[in-house]
Amino acid sequence: MTTESARNVGRDVLTVLRAYGVDTVFGIPGTHNLEFYRHLPELGIHAVTTRHEQGAGYAADGWSLQTGLPGVVVTTSGPGLLNALSAAATAHAESRPMIILTPGPPLGQEFADIGALHETKDTRAAADAVVQWARRVESGREAVQAVHDAMDLFRAGRPRPVVIEVPLDVLEGESDCPPEMLRPHSEPQPAAGDDEHVARAVRLLTGATRPVVLAGGGAVRSGAGVTALAERLGAPVVTTLNGRGVVPESHPLAVGSTLRLKAAHALVNDADVLLVLGSKVGEAELWWGPLQPSGQVIRVDLLSTQIHKNLPAHMGIVGDAGVVVEQLLQALPDGDPSDTTGARRATVARAEIDRESREWAPATAACCDAIAAGLPADVILGADSSQICYYGTANMVPVEHPNSYLYMATYATLGYGLPASIGAKVASPHRPVVCVLGDGALMFSVQEFMTALEQHLDLVVVCVDNGGYREIEENEADRGIPPIGVRLDQPDWPALVTAFGGSGASVRVAGDLPGALRAAIDAGGVHLLHVPLSLFETEEQG
Repeated sequence: MTTESARNVGRDVLTVLRAYGVDTVFGIPGTHNLEFYRHLPELGIHAVTTRHEQGAGYAADGWSLQTGLPGVVVTTSGPGLLNALSAAATAHAESRPMIILTPGPPLGQEFADIGALHETKDTRAAADAVVQWARRVESGREAVQAVHDAMDLFRAGRPRPVVIEVPLDVLEGESDCPPEMLRPHSEPQPAAGDDEHVARAVRLLTGATRPVVLAGGGAVRSGAGVTALAERLGAPVVTTLNGRGVVPESHPLAVGSTLRLKAAHALVNDADVLLVLGSKVGEAELWWGPLQPSGQVIRVDLLSTQIHKNLPAHMGIVGDAGVVVEQLLQALPDGDPSDTTGARRATVARAEIDRESREWAPATAACCDAIAAGLPADVILGADSSQICYYGTANMVPVEHPNSYLYMATYATLGYGLPASIGAKVASPHRPVVCVLGDGALMFSVQEFMTALEQHLDLVVVCVDNGGYREIEENEADRGIPPIGVRLDQPDWPALVTAFGGSGASVRVAGDLPGALRAAIDAGGVHLLHVPLSLFETEEQG
């Protein structure tokens, strides 16, 4: 190819993505993917270069959570794609939309075993093992159609990642797409529930005296409706971790993302009618075993295959959760605004959950109290697979808006929090973004501090240092194994971030954390606060 902006297949693929609203891609330029990168400036697409393709995938996920569009990752062939697959597996486990664009060997050179640059046995098959589908196209038309098929999946089905592999000779070849193929498909109408099933659900809910709503990730686009429905029913609302913020966690009926705790199980199991909205009720969040509701279970899900998954339903409504919620609201009688029974039940449950959390991990709870005291209400809160998150911020630091807790409860990978927070900040520059994670998790993606600085982001990272892999050390102890490979040497965290060009500080007194956090947010730029958990363990002992 020449340096001229030829209309090749790479341009067509990016053109149709831009037509769907995608204005940012994440990845790393490489020898084989340059015909994707060539056209980005012309199309008004911002390229974020991460320092590892796994970070590109997690950043794309954080961006997607804020925009509602698929995160787009551009990798080079072979190792570039394989590096991104852990992020793709995360998106699959959490049901989030992602498109990975990658070049492949030229047509006719598949599995040639000739020692070509980045040669890999079968990258498409490797990707297909962890994503919804991976497709190796053979023409520009097929490449563009693959983008349309992905968008149709994300809009009307369960959103999960896809990989589009474009052979090098196709990627660099002349376009064979007519202009009409580059236009976006119309957005389909979301599926309504069957009227008879909705009517039956209304009868059950109308007769309920102890209703509870369990809202998952499938309900997050319907926050106002779910809140109105909870108020109409007088029903406490428990959410999954992916459903956090569907009802503001300051709301009197909100019980938070607390399925990991016994007190939340007790509330749910006591319901005479349990309404589950858009959740597979994943076992990774059920630390104390499956839910065992004593009453009727109504489940609403986009897919019929989910209606009885992990929790058998007495009745199911197949449809978009937001549409079904509106159908229920139209059919339910008005509630009694003076009846505070539901709010009182939620208050009792929150108190029991708080007591249980503090008994389970008192130092973590105290640290979370200090963090919460320093955060604004509209914060986007990044998290990782760290004790400070799943024992703490997941339910002890409230969020008020959907998709404001960046987490992956099912895949539970390490290294997610920092790049996901970067992607969220790129998408939502006017909202404060704070990433709270452990020292072990931060080391998995510490190089992405450079990405945050290069993008001129305002981002605060709170590294809660418990000396390594504390969770695994506790697992070893439970099995009678001495600490092996879990007590980790630490860098000078403030100096490390300063070396990247950011600002770093260590918190040396527990009571200083809220003020230090507020000051870092107000100052702008990239900041790291190193917080030894021992500060709060000392407080606990004192």
